[in-house]
Amino acid sequence: MIPHAHRGTTSSALTRLNVNAARVLGVPVNGYAHLLGLAPEHLNDDLCRAPTLTSVRIAELMTEHTSWPEVALLMTQQSPIGGLGIWDYLITCAPSPLEGIRDAATYLGAILDVTTDSIQVREHGQHVSVTHTNGADLAFEAACAVRACALGLFQARLSHAAQRHLVPVHVALATEVPRNHDALIELYGTRAIDFGEPVSSITFRAADLKAPSPHAPPGLSTVLRRHAEQTLADSVPLHSWLDLFRTALASAYDAGRPTLSAVAQRLSISTRTLQRRLEEHGATWSGEVEAARRARVTGLLRDTDLGLGAIASRTGYADARALRRAVHRWYGRTPSALRAPPGA
Repeated sequence: MIPHAHRGTTSSALTRLNVNAARVLGVPVNGYAHLLGLAPEHLNDDLCRAPTLTSVRIAELMTEHTSWPEVALLMTQQSPIGGLGIWDYLITCAPSPLEGIRDAATYLGAILDVTTDSIQVREHGQHVSVTHTNGADLAFEAACAVRACALGLFQARLSHAAQRHLVPVHVALATEVPRNHDALIELYGTRAIDFGEPVSSITFRAADLKAPSPHAPPGLSTVLRRHAEQTLADSVPLHSWLDLFRTALASAYDAGRPTLSAVAQRLSISTRTLQRRLEEHGATWSGEVEAARRARVTGLLRDTDLGLGAIASRTGYADARALRRAVHRWYGRTPSALRAPPGA
């Protein structure tokens, strides 16, 4: 069973792709640097997931800067194999490219928002079509770029799996005809591109996708599918500013007992602004610290064999006695009862 795919968010790998492409295009950083999920500690953390709106806004800024076919080409060029993490390897390390793209469709949530994007793989006679739909609330030009880029990413990864450049038989784009589509011809390596289609798809010869991948290690696909599931289960979605704050607070706890100034520094804001934003979200510093401490204590009790004294020391309590009082206040139980497995 696939874990919850964190609806409304995309992977940090996809966010990095958007940021890198925006930088290459020279899009002014002040237009997007403030967006949720772009702080270095989140952008570079493969388990953090930024709101889908973050990538949406960057895509819109890029298409305000240059034409959407150019954006689609650049984004594909800026995404080497491995750049999209485990999702790339699901395709490139499968027994065949066809099996790989099927796994990629199943685990699309590892990189994209499954409420806005989907992939279907269909065999028809001597051909296989990979269809991509995107229903995000994007400006028109940005939507065109995203749809065209998605097909380019599929082609690049399927070609890598086959260890040779796969030229599609046909490309269909759910976009209007651009003024100039030379960039798309370069992207797909073919002039067989139709516009104004109901959905976007890229079609290959079935024989090309069914042929065994030359360098696929036996059994690796099973391992990669499990890893994709675990990645989804462990991911941290950043849906709002409060999520961002709580991630920074938890990170500060890892480095020692958190302080208001330390967390404000991680968020690149002043302590006064931090307190004001907490008030705007109906939260308080003391309440959030207590909740974070409670989560940390609970995790250490349930997931480790550390003694109460060690847990107290790690979570800012004077001693085991103070820890026991806190646990009883939270749960009405003793630490040992909380630590015991259900039914014990």
